[in-house]
Amino acid sequence: MNIGRTVFSQIMEFAPLFQFHQCVDRYNGNYKVITFTCLDQFLCMAFAQLTYRESLRDIEACLRVAKPKLYHMGIRSNVSRNTLAHANENRDWRIYADFAQVLIKSARELYANEDFGLELKNAVYAFDSTTIDLCLSVFPWAKFRNTKAAVKLHTLLDLRGNIPVVISITNGKMHDVKALDDLVFEQGSIYIFDKAYVDFARLYGIHQSLAFFVTRAKSNFVFKRLYSRPVDKSTGVRADQIIMVNGFYTLLDYPEKLRRIRYFDVETKKRFVFLTNNFTLPAITIAKLYKCRWQVGLFFKWIKQHLRIKAFYGTSENALKTQIWIAISVYLLVAIVKKRLKLDRSLYTILQILSVTIFEKTLILQVLSAPNYENDTSDDDNQLNLLL
Repeated sequence: MNIGRTVFSQIMEFAPLFQFHQCVDRYNGNYKVITFTCLDQFLCMAFAQLTYRESLRDIEACLRVAKPKLYHMGIRSNVSRNTLAHANENRDWRIYADFAQVLIKSARELYANEDFGLELKNAVYAFDSTTIDLCLSVFPWAKFRNTKAAVKLHTLLDLRGNIPVVISITNGKMHDVKALDDLVFEQGSIYIFDKAYVDFARLYGIHQSLAFFVTRAKSNFVFKRLYSRPVDKSTGVRADQIIMVNGFYTLLDYPEKLRRIRYFDVETKKRFVFLTNNFTLPAITIAKLYKCRWQVGLFFKWIKQHLRIKAFYGTSENALKTQIWIAISVYLLVAIVKKRLKLDRSLYTILQILSVTIFEKTLILQVLSAPNYENDTSDDDNQLNLLL
């Protein structure tokens, strides 16, 4: 890397542009485009994410001030609010969704051996959704309730590195459990769900895929105990039972044995009942696995706080999905930079540094590893230590 290059252009050097152009060509993204290409659009939107821009006018003002540096940032066209708005409305959002998948693959390879607190050889995933509230008068296509609009972000998170593997953006009305139908379950992997995803026909599908699930039982769950295993109550485990579901239709949906574990969390003074089809792992490990599910909640909280997906730059479905996918791409790109440069800083700290040094012409490694910069000790950083 050249010391004469801006920090922004050095970050974008980690983005595989050959694959990006393949994604653009796949959907004819640059068809009849003369000046403001899909790459220009991506770079402008990535700049907005990294520097916390709140609106298209904000993006335009900042980039026009830095006009002499735009060419060196990789932006080959003049940036205007109307041009960027038109691109967000009309360029196919699937371009950026496909490019995010390219970055996901790279990030997962880098974080494949990352420790997440449990010594397991299995791949472990957490699946959950978050609702992004919208204004009904501005986003009428995303009607959620009579006076409210919303979309849901369904995410399958790889707990090794907290990398989002599968992301689906749906209408807010869609029930969470239906999102399971879009997942392809890997043999031998462990999938962690909240009790909102307890649907025994779908859980049996996971079992038939030779994958494992860990979830919570609903309060009205009816079962028949076959036998109990001995437990060490000092670990918090109160019962470890082999059961069969009860009820004619429920038994048709899940005709195999299940494992039911009762657990008392000393720290929170709460009782949990877990269901799993894994009969080999210790009961306490199952409880700890479910606790790891909270990482996906922290991931949602993190991207809502630190990436621009609460204030949207466009009102159409295409513009909204474009912004979300580019936000996810920026998250992945910064995670890739962190790993390849072997940085000890949290993603929160890295983003804070980048937001104020984006136009500087200094080596990125020097900027991000400066010894006189102390990690932030705010609540946000404490929260992100769980993520990273």
